[in-house]
Formats: sequence, C-alpha cells, structure tokens
Amino acid sequence: MKRSVGIIGTGWVGSSVAICTLHSGAVDELLLNDLKLELAEGEAMDLAHGASYYPTAAVRAATVAEMLDTDALVIAAGRGGRPGESRLALLRENTIRIKQIGEQLTSYRGIIVMVTNPVDILTEVMAQTSGLPLARVVGTGTMLDTARLHQVLGRVLRLDPHSVHAQVLGEHGDSEVVLWSGARIGGVPLRSWPGWDRAQEPLLAKEVRMAADQIIRRKGATNHAIGLVTAELLRCMLRGERRVLTVSRVQEGALGLWGVALSLPTVVSSEGAIEVLEPDMDQDERQLLERSAAVLRRGYRDAMQSDEP
Repeated sequence: MKRSVGIIGTGWVGSSVAICTLHSGAVDELLLNDLKLELAEGEAMDLAHGASYYPTAAVRAATVAEMLDTDALVIAAGRGGRPGESRLALLRENTIRIKQIGEQLTSYRGIIVMVTNPVDILTEVMAQTSGLPLARVVGTGTMLDTARLHQVLGRVLRLDPHSVHAQVLGEHGDSEVVLWSGARIGGVPLRSWPGWDRAQEPLLAKEVRMAADQIIRRKGATNHAIGLVTAELLRCMLRGERRVLTVSRVQEGALGLWGVALSLPTVVSSEGAIEVLEPDMDQDERQLLERSAAVLRRGYRDAMQSDEP
C-alpha cells in the first residue's frame, strides 16, 4: 500500500520537514505545495535529484486538490517568527492563511499535522474550519520543547538525551509547563538524582522556552529540529505505532480540559491522536497547566475574530 504525504508551505520549515520525511523512509510519495508555485516546484526538483541517497520515494509539486488523497497533510504555511516576537504575535496573519487552507480540506480523509505557529491555536482553528474529527487534526505541540528539554538535561547530567524521560506540556510557547515531578532517568526520579539541585529548574525551563528566540536571533528561523520532529510524528502515524507523544489536539475532558488545543501525552496511531493520557503532576504544575489553557483560550478567541473588519 502506497503511503503518501503532502506538505503545504515549502519555506524554511516545510523544506526541512520534506527532507527529514524522505530520509525517514516513511513515505512512498511526497507532494509539495506553496503559494509561490515555482518555489514548490524548485524544492521538489531539488529533493528528487537526491533520490539515490534516501529510501525510494517520488517527489513532485501538487495542488491542494491533488493532496486530498494523501494519508497525512503537513501544514507549514504562513510566516515564521521574528526576533523577540512571541508565537502569539503571529496570530492574526497566520490565522487568515490557515482558515483559507482549512476551507479546502472539509472532505480530507487523512490526518492533518499542524506545524505553523502559534501551533496550538492554529490546530484548533484548523479543526473548527475543516470540521474534521478532532483526533485527525494534530499539532506538533510540545514535541519540540520536549526534545529540547531532553537535550538540555542530557548536557547537564552528562547523559545521552535518549536516556532522559521528561515532558513539556501545555502551550508550545511562553506558558509551557515542564513536568519536573514526573521526570525520570532510567526509572530514577530526576529530583532524586545524585547532585540534582531543584533551584536550577526554573533556569533550565527558561532555556527550553527561549530556545527558538535564541536561534531566530542568530539565523532567522528554526527549521531543522522541527523538521525531525514532524518526520518522526508522521512515521509513527503512518506505521500505526501507537506511540505516546506530547502532541497538541483539541481536548475533550482529559484533566478536566475541554475545547482547547494543547499538548498532553497522547497515543498517536494511524487514526491520529486517539487517546489522551492524564499524567500525575503536583499542584503547582496543575495550576500552571490551567494557566496555559487560559492563555490559549484567549488566543483562540482572538484568532476567530482576526479576519473580521
């Protein structure tokens, strides 16, 4: 059975998602689309020329209509953040574009993967605009923040990041919540790790939270890590792996949260984000998660009014 993925938006992020997805070997066909038709065509040609160096897959430019038969559709359209700009500051401009795309996807049969920022709010905008089942509109959410947390803790503890088991929940943005109480290293609670100082937790959380801004100030955009994250998410979905990942989706009661898209540990499979888990957390973390949900609810209200006169 042929596995096909489409990517809408072939700028910095979309092109990184494309090459990471090809190297993952998860797809047989990759379709690219951009408002700038020649950009999508050029990226497709460039990637196709490297076919000898990644698992066999066809790559071509396509219209959105041609992508309606794909298994998954990555939305990387819209502009990226500017130095010092919060993800929520992107809201008005990118909401308009996501609504336009969502209106073309009401009959889509696959899974929509939202990457464009602010990803949580735009995941909810896409779900509302497209009318698709909530489990089939999935944002990359805090997968990237969680990966950054693993890297930071690995550096501090002098361990490989693969050995770190810790999560960032809530918004992919300023109100994100590091679940310190649940962090483990080889089954050992992080807060019981020899020499661990809880006083450094706020500084490490800030480093994770501000990582994108630091990169944007230096190179103008973040693209490689989110490309790897998105390719991994696609691979898990297309293979039906039932992996637990910190993806964003509109919540339907987990931890008492309703009608807001944010990240919680979620079982991801070929049907999308199918089962949201309820991790143990301390009282402070729970309050911070509620605060994050409130920030995103306000943002969504603003988003749905963003193209009104």
